[in-house]
Amino acid sequence: MSNSNNKNFFAVFGLLFGAFCWGIIWYPYRLLSEAGISGVASSFYTYAITIVIASVFFAKYWRDVAKLPVSIVWLGLVAGWTNLSYVLAIIDGEVMRVMLLFYLSPLWTLILAHFWLKEKTQLTGYIAIAASLLGAFIMLHDPKFGYLPLPRNTAEWLALSAGIGFSFTNVITRKSSHLSLVAKSYAIWVGVMTVALLLVPIMQLPIPNPTIFTLNDWGVMFLIALLLIAATFFVQYGVSKVEATRASVLFLFELVVAAIASYYLAHETMALNEWIGGSLIVVAAIFAGIHHQDTAT
Repeated sequence: MSNSNNKNFFAVFGLLFGAFCWGIIWYPYRLLSEAGISGVASSFYTYAITIVIASVFFAKYWRDVAKLPVSIVWLGLVAGWTNLSYVLAIIDGEVMRVMLLFYLSPLWTLILAHFWLKEKTQLTGYIAIAASLLGAFIMLHDPKFGYLPLPRNTAEWLALSAGIGFSFTNVITRKSSHLSLVAKSYAIWVGVMTVALLLVPIMQLPIPNPTIFTLNDWGVMFLIALLLIAATFFVQYGVSKVEATRASVLFLFELVVAAIASYYLAHETMALNEWIGGSLIVVAAIFAGIHHQDTAT
């Protein structure tokens, strides 16, 4: 096998492994929730552990913190809300509905890129927007909850906001090409901890003293931290080596993992309208990836 083939293999593996991590990470968070640890508290501690572990390997980067631009603060806060709201949604909501609402993010990214980054929207971009909206309408429309196709509970609103936040994160990241991968990763991790602390007085869920956690609780949080580190760096490596269209399709492996895991671990199934709407959202994600490649050429 040639060197280029090796790099391609590891890049594809990185994207698939990252998608696997994000497709399964909801389960250990639910285990912590069942043990009485709120999503805000578990997020704070898992990201704190992530920073500690990562700092062992990237300690030399801390000396350049003072040189970082102010824009990294916005990246940290927006990405922090994105990750935290995703965790809170996935703990209390139906896994696949939360995932699919989050996967509306290509729609918001296309709109933001058009108006903020001044990227020209191609035909594939308009197809992606139309498919996303139609898929969301089919999935969310339920006369019992009113005729407007809106999220039906707090978890689904959080999932929708996480997708919008993810789009903002993508656009800010594109405008912050001067920042290193390590700097962006730390910004996200610190951002989650910061947003968690800001939510404490609002949600009236204090961060518990670490002494109350059992050895099993610490083990689950340590596992999540490893998944977070792996997902961050494997995905970033894969994105840097694989063309956008292919990467966007490989990312959809997350939905496959989540569907299988939610069926066997949480005994959740999807209704017919959710399958149809979800399929359209997936198609939209693929078209959004094609559009990204079009605008890059």
